[in-house]
Amino acid sequence: MKRSAKAIWNGTLKKGKGNLTTQSQTLNKTPYSFVTRFENQTGTNPEELMAAAHAGCFTMQISADLTRAGFNPEELRTEAVVSLEDGVISKSALKLQAKVPGISQDQFFRIAHQSKENCPVSKAYNLEITLEVHLDSRYLENITSFLNSN
Repeated sequence: MKRSAKAIWNGTLKKGKGNLTTQSQTLNKTPYSFVTRFENQTGTNPEELMAAAHAGCFTMQISADLTRAGFNPEELRTEAVVSLEDGVISKSALKLQAKVPGISQDQFFRIAHQSKENCPVSKAYNLEITLEVHLDSRYLENITSFLNSN
């Protein structure tokens, strides 16, 4: 599988601007510039696109890993924050909130960390990757009740 995107840039770094178009046309002449990257103006930037790629890939990976382990994830919400510091993209911080019926905290944490390591985007990024996970406690009540009754 190969996917592509095209960038067009006109002008200098600080005064110029450009646009990005993806093969699927999901991004279609989406603007990006110095101010969209460094001053939070409307448009996109490379770090935001890296964060979107990492959040999407990791979420699909953990869904597959949970399913393979016999669990049916009800909802997985991932935020990825990519950091640019001193001209270096240095970190991607993943934060996962999940609703997974019938799973224990230990099982969930083990699978989540395995997914972080095995996600193809994680493997491609040469930067620090952290993971914070939160399992909705309502899905632990049945397990806790079962364990306490035995």
